[in-house]
Amino acid sequence: MLIIVLGIVVTLVTGLPVLMQMLRNHPRGLLILFFAEMWERFSYYGMRGILIFYLTQHLLFEQGDASNQYGSYTSLVYLLPLLGGLLADRWLGTRKAVAFGALLLVAGHLTMAVEGRPATQTLTYAGQAYPIAIEGRMEARTAKIVVAGQAYDFGASPEGAFEIKNLPAGAPLPAALPKGSYELKKDVDAFGKNAFYLAVSLIIMGVGFLKPNISTIVGQLYPQGDPRRDSGFTLYYYGINLGAFWAAVLCGYLGQTLGWWAGFGLAGVGMAAGFVVFVLGKKHLEGKGEPPDPELLKARVAGPLTREGLIYLGGVLGVIPVWFLVQSNDLVGWALAASILASLAFVVWFMVSQCDKVERERMMLALVLVFGSVVFFTLFEQAGTSLNLFAANSVDLMGITAAQTQSFNAGFILIFAPVFAAMWAYLGRRGRNPNPTLTFGLGLLQVGLGFLVVVWTQGLAVEYKMPLYMLGLLYLLHTTGELFLSPVGLSQITKLSVAKVVSFMMAVWFLASSIAQFVGGRIAGLMGTETVGGQVLDPAAALATSLDGFNKLGWAGVGCGVVFVALSFVIKGWAHGVDQPQEPAVIAPTVDGEQPTTSRV
Repeated sequence: MLIIVLGIVVTLVTGLPVLMQMLRNHPRGLLILFFAEMWERFSYYGMRGILIFYLTQHLLFEQGDASNQYGSYTSLVYLLPLLGGLLADRWLGTRKAVAFGALLLVAGHLTMAVEGRPATQTLTYAGQAYPIAIEGRMEARTAKIVVAGQAYDFGASPEGAFEIKNLPAGAPLPAALPKGSYELKKDVDAFGKNAFYLAVSLIIMGVGFLKPNISTIVGQLYPQGDPRRDSGFTLYYYGINLGAFWAAVLCGYLGQTLGWWAGFGLAGVGMAAGFVVFVLGKKHLEGKGEPPDPELLKARVAGPLTREGLIYLGGVLGVIPVWFLVQSNDLVGWALAASILASLAFVVWFMVSQCDKVERERMMLALVLVFGSVVFFTLFEQAGTSLNLFAANSVDLMGITAAQTQSFNAGFILIFAPVFAAMWAYLGRRGRNPNPTLTFGLGLLQVGLGFLVVVWTQGLAVEYKMPLYMLGLLYLLHTTGELFLSPVGLSQITKLSVAKVVSFMMAVWFLASSIAQFVGGRIAGLMGTETVGGQVLDPAAALATSLDGFNKLGWAGVGCGVVFVALSFVIKGWAHGVDQPQEPAVIAPTVDGEQPTTSRV
């Protein structure tokens, strides 16, 4: 309850000034996109906050397998924008792509509310099966082994055996079962599992159409060199995190108290609200995001089927291969590798054959920033997997749920985003914004330090539980690092990219997140610990494994941050004044068949 009260206070104190600033100083269309993306992120983060627990507790995935599955899902969520960005650039336009993606997302999130029967588990010893009795969800969950009609707690002995607590003498099995002497079997409801895969496939396809294109519309609301652009993206980012904050608080609460269906279902309601806001606010977009060639889009290509209809049909049917793909982490890895190679080949070809020196160096700088975002988000996106499990297994939560700790990052952004927006606007008006490579380096340093402060203070743990405020400090450093990197990165991609490929480059930006999600899922999988009935067997081993992983991640972030800070002094000229307002252009006449040239007044 305390976190809800604090959230209301923070939202009112910071939210009202933000909305007033948007109404006074920014295009009205930004307000529409703000609310649409707020609800879209409500749905996404509402699901993300409880997904790892759904996998490990409802479907009884091992933590390593659950982290890999999470990585497959989130990797595809950020991979499909390559397709959505390309279709929007060529035919559909960003506004129609966003609306179609939103409908797929509504369907996907509501399908997530179909739970199916919870998976069950039994322990077999000497030919006899002993069921694991499971009740509750997340922190309210209990798992016990039933022997001769009585339920007993269990854990790991110092020697690593499966230990049954308080088992009386004369029981049909010993109190400590060495590894290899017993077998654990699961019974998973096929209908519920397949419904889950269908739901995430719809969500993946929906995000593919929506995510790159709604950010592109934000950039289109501002002319090149407009000093309000960075501030506008930071305010837009505020909307994302307002949705993320309340999603973590409310969906986590409902998921634990009422059922998984309630947490996931509320996420679906949020997405439906985002769709309604976007459709009703069309007029405020000032004609931005419309199809590049409306007549071509309306043209029939297969009997009565228009090109637009064919794209929508392809999007729906494309859910089928995604359904198969999301179930295999290895296949996702191969698809991701192919997408990386194809995207790099296209960008290199475009830079070599279609760009002049200034455009080429700007595109090269954009690629450097994309690489920085891969490193940053590999660390940052541990939030949904290893950090979420760390909160559940190894943190004294003081009355809140592990899923609700996902609100820390978003809550800090609600507090600090207006401050950063004002800072970027102040520096922009005076032409003193730090170059983007430097800001990325500072962001990487902070995300690395977030992990290291937890490692350095592990002596504060009591009974293998770290204090909640140390997890809060980690998220604070991750948040300030994010505010240095992410909104600035979104803005820079729209400014550095050549106009005809800006949506594709925005999709490449999200491809970086796809890489990070996949690699991050694999890393989190290595940090998993053994569970039975979704319950950790050895809390000491769980804490030690997490801290070892955090130490490696922390130093990787700090090292990359140092490299980026040093590199910023070498390539700062590649932007070629893209942050400066453009002067009026005079179009010179055509001479001897040459294309018109542009000169500056």
